[in-house]
Amino acid sequence: MGRMSFLTSTAQNKTLVVLITGASTGLGLAIARAFQKYPVHLILTARQGSLKRFEQTEFSTNEHCWIEPLDITKAQEREQLIEKVNSQLGGVDVLINNAGKSYRAVVEHITEKERISQMDINFRAPMEMVRLCLPSMREKMFGHIINISSVSGMLSMPTMAVYCASKRALEGASESLWYEVKPWNIRVSIVQPGFINSEGINNILHTELSYKSKSDPNDPYFAHYKYMDSFIRKMMQGTIATSDSVARKVVKVAFSKNPPLRVPATWDAYFFYFFQRFCPRRLFHWILYQSLPKIHNWGPNSMFSKQHHESN
Repeated sequence: MGRMSFLTSTAQNKTLVVLITGASTGLGLAIARAFQKYPVHLILTARQGSLKRFEQTEFSTNEHCWIEPLDITKAQEREQLIEKVNSQLGGVDVLINNAGKSYRAVVEHITEKERISQMDINFRAPMEMVRLCLPSMREKMFGHIINISSVSGMLSMPTMAVYCASKRALEGASESLWYEVKPWNIRVSIVQPGFINSEGINNILHTELSYKSKSDPNDPYFAHYKYMDSFIRKMMQGTIATSDSVARKVVKVAFSKNPPLRVPATWDAYFFYFFQRFCPRRLFHWILYQSLPKIHNWGPNSMFSKQHHESN
């Protein structure tokens, strides 16, 4: 109750308006459920084609909850939703930018169109949501922007170049934003989950070229995808972190009086935060490279590549 009383008093005793993007499944749905025990007005958004998922949940539109269609990459849908919230609820108090997607591809397998698509949903659209919400937050002298990033926002992994780039961009802009809006008592937090034991592994996308590569043992990058896919799946299935545990961390941050800018949300996020901070950079990269799954079998040393050359 101490956290809740702080928020309501800071927000001039109005019911807090919490907007969550990508809320129909996964972490977004878990965050929505974690907020249920508190007297807030939830705005849960998802693309039009995903709204039916809410029918399988406990959520429906009522006086305490709105379920709204929103493709965050479409300017008109963003603007219409925020105008509606501003006029009927007095604006968003807590914006949680959760919607996103992940392409699995090496740099050579990402076209410009795919690169722009990844940046649009993971960086450009969330920052537009921030831009639209800020005027009402400044007027109220209160607000909290929570951007869901990833461990990939602090370090990069092979076969995930463009995803890592999108999260680095989100974190860089969020850090600048932290300085810019602090005079208006607007807080900014970056939540960094690592591996989560969830169905998220099944939602990772491949580009046209990366899909062909992972399906062809004769492709130069076949081993990259083969070993990284199995490694990431193993890590996700073996971790104790879940969408629910990360969601509780998000709510704790939202209700914190002085939240930090960066919030590691899983044990591996904490580990890499301190490892990267205290390990010399050159040694850090060497250790990570040597730790990649079966790295000595990648590229020209791949048994698949050798079999290809021998057959020729």
